[in-house]
Amino acid sequence: MIRRLDLPDTPGATLAQDARISAPSALRNRDVIRDQLLRIAPARGRALEIASGTGEHVVCFAAALPGLTWQPTDPDAARRASIMAWAAEAALPNILPPLHLDAARPGWAADHGPADLVVLVNLLHLISAPEARVVLTEAAQALSIGGIFALYGPFLRDGRPTSEGDASFDASLRAQDPAIGYKDLADVTAILAGAGLVLADTVEMPANNVLLIANRPA
Repeated sequence: MIRRLDLPDTPGATLAQDARISAPSALRNRDVIRDQLLRIAPARGRALEIASGTGEHVVCFAAALPGLTWQPTDPDAARRASIMAWAAEAALPNILPPLHLDAARPGWAADHGPADLVVLVNLLHLISAPEARVVLTEAAQALSIGGIFALYGPFLRDGRPTSEGDASFDASLRAQDPAIGYKDLADVTAILAGAGLVLADTVEMPANNVLLIANRPA
């Protein structure tokens, strides 16, 4: 499902003469996420990025992890055009053309797996709890045996936001759509466990974000 939300860093206008879009949040967090992926990602294989957005993440990750073939996805045509433009500008051989994928719709794992690495950045707080469950469950099913799921974003802890800024952002999201907003970290880890994944690490990231690392055991 595509929601048109008023976000504090909604991607700006296209750049230059092509379809590239830039998102301030992607530029802020992509390097720290990349550094963690360098630590945990397989050296080779297939990487699936869910909700790739502007494409600024995937070009950063693909450049740092050239042994992985990266498959970006997004349900929005303008974002897919931006991904293609960023990939063309980067001229990296390990980024495939972006695919349409609404990850909140059940059943997509059968068509988009198996993947040795699945990456999801900043989506769960923008969708409903039932949609988040579908995303997480399908992501788990899309993993190959031994595959790794890297999930980044802001979360509630014990039902509470971790800062005034997070509380304000969560409230602004719920004001636009009561069904969306921050998910509790314990609920997310429970869904991952129920989907057959083993939580390997919980990494505290800048700006009160978290990177969850889970894997699919044999």
